[in-house]
Amino acid sequence: MGTDYARRLADTVMRRYPKAEQYPYRDWCYPQGYLLIGFSRLWKATGEERYRDYIYEYCDSHVNREGEITGFKGSSMDDMMAGSILVWMYEQTGEEKYARACRRIYEAFQDYPRTREGGFWHGRKGVPGQMWVDGVFMGQMFYCRYGRAFGETACFDEAAKQLELIYRYCHVHDGMLVHAYCEDSQAPWAGEDGKSSCVWSEGLGWYALILCEVLDLAPGEHPVRAVAERQLKELLKGLLEVQDDTGLWYQVVDRPRDADNWCDVSGSAMFTYAFFRGLRSGLVSGEAYERAAEKGYEGIRGRMTENEEGLLDVHGACEGLCVQKSYEDYVYYPQKVNGQEAVCGCFWAAIAAEWGENRI
Repeated sequence: MGTDYARRLADTVMRRYPKAEQYPYRDWCYPQGYLLIGFSRLWKATGEERYRDYIYEYCDSHVNREGEITGFKGSSMDDMMAGSILVWMYEQTGEEKYARACRRIYEAFQDYPRTREGGFWHGRKGVPGQMWVDGVFMGQMFYCRYGRAFGETACFDEAAKQLELIYRYCHVHDGMLVHAYCEDSQAPWAGEDGKSSCVWSEGLGWYALILCEVLDLAPGEHPVRAVAERQLKELLKGLLEVQDDTGLWYQVVDRPRDADNWCDVSGSAMFTYAFFRGLRSGLVSGEAYERAAEKGYEGIRGRMTENEEGLLDVHGACEGLCVQKSYEDYVYYPQKVNGQEAVCGCFWAAIAAEWGENRI
């Protein structure tokens, strides 16, 4: 398939944001973790040191000798997620300051609020009793990487719990999960059963990605692997049935024929990554899955255009979308060119399509 898009996206990001802390929307938050894990994979694939150096500069500038992290508050799952790249950095360098920084984030989970059954709230404040599919990705991206790097097998026990709970709370059909759950149904978007209204593309994409990450990171004998395998197989099978002819998936995934629904490149990129991951691991097989992955990547490429400066623009996604009350709120939410999540999603998908097994 060639290697143009992965490198071109990386180079576009580096030209627009010479330092990763400039990447929207804060200098320490989940977009940096999402972006830089992609850079770590591209560096592994290509050996081009400029990609590694982009990560190193970010980590070094955010962590002092005592392991204190500029910008980290431990106030939300989004805040935890950026720590994923610090675990990677520790694995590369062995520097004690990164071990200390990772420990700070790990310890921030210890008093973090949970639902009555043990699911992490999406944030410490403002979202009481709420568990979001995005939050499972954000929290467990760090937790599983920490567990592998520091030999904390309890991290994988926790990952199994969080995956089982989000499935129990949010699953509706065919492996698909609605965006969020509120245990007392007090949130303005919550139905009587506590569930939000819609299967949102990017939210379901975060869920697909964390299932893939767990399979990459968990010890071979740990029960969390069976949980992730079961859920990912069910999800990929369900996604086969609602993929558009363009290769993309809809903003509200399971309602492709409803009024004004549109194909979202951010979630579609996440699903495409998951199809490639499932195929290469042998979790799924056959022409239907291969076609879904190839069509998905074709659809994603169709949403990337070169501008007059020679940079890639990514079209057809929202940015920073929180849980919405209704179908209409999801489909009429404003789209933005180069939304931070969409760029990262396309980057991950391009690396998976063009560089195969280069995962970390």
